[in-house]
Amino acid sequence: MMNDYVVETINDILNEFIVGFHGPKESLYEGGVWKIRVELPDAYPYKSPSIRFVNKILHPNVDETSGSVCLDVINQSWSPMFDLLNIFEVFLPQLLLYPNPSHPLNRDAASLMMKDRKQYDQKVKEFCELYAKKEDIMKPTAGEETDDDEDVTDGETCSSDDEIDGRADP
Repeated sequence: MMNDYVVETINDILNEFIVGFHGPKESLYEGGVWKIRVELPDAYPYKSPSIRFVNKILHPNVDETSGSVCLDVINQSWSPMFDLLNIFEVFLPQLLLYPNPSHPLNRDAASLMMKDRKQYDQKVKEFCELYAKKEDIMKPTAGEETDDDEDVTDGETCSSDDEIDGRADP
């Protein structure tokens, strides 16, 4: 599917899988590795995939409980011209590099980011050390529970201010 990504199917179903995603270089998330659960709808690529973080991440635009992502390009302005490489090489890295605390899914993270950036930065790094270690993340996932009711990428809306310009970070 994608170069340099560890991909693991869930229960041998080809439209549900986990992708190992590395935090972008020169970001607070650098060195962290997350399991991203991807569910492709029957109408993919005409309908956007469902994307969520499986392991914890501190970010204003990621729901703390479900791991759902508030990202306009996936939730509202998806196009069949986009593919999974766009998500993992452009959209998610841009989300982590440029959080939008004005329209949060995680209000605590957004509030901390706006009130005390230094403490927010430290807490993000702590979360990376606690929940996003490569050796812990690459363990099998098959039995993990899901909470589809809280998945923003399945139809809930978030702000259009979250748009990404489509350029990958060098």
